[in-house]
Amino acid sequence: MPAGEALQNTVLNMKRLQVIFVSKCEAISEAIMRCIWQYREWPRVVWKADELLRLLGEARLEQGKLLSRVAGLGFKLKDEAQADILTEEALKTAAIEGEKLDPGQVRSSVARRLGLPAAGLPPSNRSIDGLVEVLLDATQNYSKPLTENRVKRWHAALFPAGQSGLRKIRAGKWRGAGDEMQVVSGPIGREKIHYEAPPGEKLDKEMKRFFEWWKSSLRSEDGVLRSGMAHFYFVTIHPFEDGNGRIARALTDMALAQDEELPVRYYSLSSQIMEDRNDYYNILEKTQKTGPDITGWLEWYLKCYVRAVRKSEKLTARVMAKTDFWQAHRETEVSQRQRKVINRLLDSGQGEFKGGLTTRKYVSMTKTSRATAFREISDLLEKGLLKQNKAKGRSVSYDLDW
Repeated sequence: MPAGEALQNTVLNMKRLQVIFVSKCEAISEAIMRCIWQYREWPRVVWKADELLRLLGEARLEQGKLLSRVAGLGFKLKDEAQADILTEEALKTAAIEGEKLDPGQVRSSVARRLGLPAAGLPPSNRSIDGLVEVLLDATQNYSKPLTENRVKRWHAALFPAGQSGLRKIRAGKWRGAGDEMQVVSGPIGREKIHYEAPPGEKLDKEMKRFFEWWKSSLRSEDGVLRSGMAHFYFVTIHPFEDGNGRIARALTDMALAQDEELPVRYYSLSSQIMEDRNDYYNILEKTQKTGPDITGWLEWYLKCYVRAVRKSEKLTARVMAKTDFWQAHRETEVSQRQRKVINRLLDSGQGEFKGGLTTRKYVSMTKTSRATAFREISDLLEKGLLKQNKAKGRSVSYDLDW
């Protein structure tokens, strides 16, 4: 073989080896990637439509039944239902992150913003007001554009003092360049990393693409599926130091409001997510580590959505029972303290106030003396609003006379 031809063959073989080596390196690199945003396809995701079709149909059926049921409520009942749902949503979206809010303060903030009576309710604080304002803005103003400035204002409202607990955070700002964001568990020295979000220097680009997707997907994707995709997309980017879950769930509500073209919510996804909290974090972690296929997450999300909508039937029934109760006693004079206690019993549902109402619980709820509590309970018994439960002696308790 001539020397020139031999040299040419050698060069060709080296090029083939180089291609094989590069391909294998890319395959190895792809295999060791741990998070979905590290794949070349990101932010494009895929899902198996045939596996979701039945669940999506079930979700749409339950949604239609709920909206039909709500349409039969009067304006006053709709306001009460909205207040109950918004209160529940605020309490549970915070609880998912391990933050326990005072129910009375949340209800007070909700009532004042919806123009409902707030007599007897404790004043709320700035962080609770901020959370309620974010949830309301997401739904009442669902048709307004979602922008970087708007999302950052939401975040600043969640942390008005610029702190998360005792830790100072960048309220209303993306994480800084070089900032790592890892979701970890376990004792120091033996931490387990569940998820690592994109580094701070990538956030401007990632969030720009998110806002572009939000706008374009409004017409290209099914509305319920889109709400689940938005939730997953945002928590995967994790642009803030804290509060990402609460913002993601507000975005979910906004996407659902856009789908239903309604500025109010009549079901609480956060309440259902709280019930399934461990499964929620497990499916997020699993999907964030299994490449661009998010079928598993969307399947879980649709099931969660169906359960949340079905539970709203109990809420509307409770709201109607509350209205009927006060209508039946519209001529009965009660004090603000008595009204507060009765509403707590009504909100719990028939026979659902754990252990029944006792004098000690009355004192705790109204911050009054034991003597006054006994006198006011006796007054409610005489007027037919309360009845004594069957147990006698030291375990005397009361319930509403439904």
